Amino acid sequence: MLTVDEICKAQRAQGPAVIMAIGTANPPNFVDQSTFTDYYFRITNSDHKTELKEKFRSICDKSMITKRYMYLTEEILKQNPSMCEYMAPSLDARHDLVVAEVPKLGKEAAIKAINEWAQPKSMITHLVFSATNGVDMPGADLELIKLLGLNLSVKRTMMYQQGCFAGGTVLRLAKDLAENNKGARVLVVCSEINVVNFRGPSDIHFDSNLGQILFGDGAAAAIVGSDPIAGVEKPMFELVSTAQTILPDSEGAIEGHLREIGLTLQIMPKKIPYMVSNNIEKILVEAFNPLGISDWNSIFWIAHPGGPPILDQIELKVGLKPEKLRATRHVLNEFGNMSSATVLFILDEMRRRSMEDGLKTTGEGLEWGVLFGFGPGFTVETVVLHSVAI
Repeated sequence: MLTVDEICKAQRAQGPAVIMAIGTANPPNFVDQSTFTDYYFRITNSDHKTELKEKFRSICDKSMITKRYMYLTEEILKQNPSMCEYMAPSLDARHDLVVAEVPKLGKEAAIKAINEWAQPKSMITHLVFSATNGVDMPGADLELIKLLGLNLSVKRTMMYQQGCFAGGTVLRLAKDLAENNKGARVLVVCSEINVVNFRGPSDIHFDSNLGQILFGDGAAAAIVGSDPIAGVEKPMFELVSTAQTILPDSEGAIEGHLREIGLTLQIMPKKIPYMVSNNIEKILVEAFNPLGISDWNSIFWIAHPGGPPILDQIELKVGLKPEKLRATRHVLNEFGNMSSATVLFILDEMRRRSMEDGLKTTGEGLEWGVLFGFGPGFTVETVVLHSVAI
């Protein structure tokens, strides 16, 4: 008869968790950032707010975003005029939309990841799903299982209202599940649709207006597992270690509150970049000291692009060369801030460019890398990555 210790050891994988496939998806509708101000003030009946409009336009021009994908179309907004007001009760209408659409967009990304993985869906044992909006029971995770036709025995974890840092959280959870459950294959999905926080401009709370400028819609998925089948499954990045940190003196820096009018955002744009930069090196030292790494230009970077000032301050604080955040800035430019899904978009962009450039590893030719998720709390998720030979 086996002992409990022997049973527990037999349940665990031998090697580290690895990302084996990535898939991304966006709604078909997109907005051009250069013309968004005119569209936004027209659709919200706010053209008379000329001074606010010009301030809004100036921020748009400095956002380093070219376009963003949005589920909301002009037709949908005209059918739901309360969404275009700043303080109109509209939560029911907003929720009806996102509860239906969040799992559908997640399905598109998941199918791409599963197709790249090229293994039977029946091998998926766990699902970790993150969505800021669309809180519901039984939840987007169960709906996704039905949409994909997964086994009803899949063990699922649903995370709502986590925000931007959750792109790191889902990888942390997937790592723990994969390494502690031999043979586990974890489907990770982040699906973000910003219907709940779209609203007309405010003369008083400009942080709400910033949300209208920065956020886009998108979904990303990954397959994570340990001990990949040789010659069958193709690892991309090994998940070496993870950490979560709440930055000191950060109360109120980023908050979201669900109200009858939808999700209201509180953002301190002048404070956040310096909070990140003042703490980033300490976090890096704690993560990489065990590996003997202290040159931050010797690793590849996946940093959540909460906005250009955050990236600028990180570069300045740790002396990063401009090319270190190339993939991050590219995704911000092409998609905006897609909350939790963004870091997986960046990871996908990095491995794609690495392959196109004929580099030796998925991490732009480098062996070690870091993934940062930044979000409400102020919370920082840190994942140390080891890139795999191409």
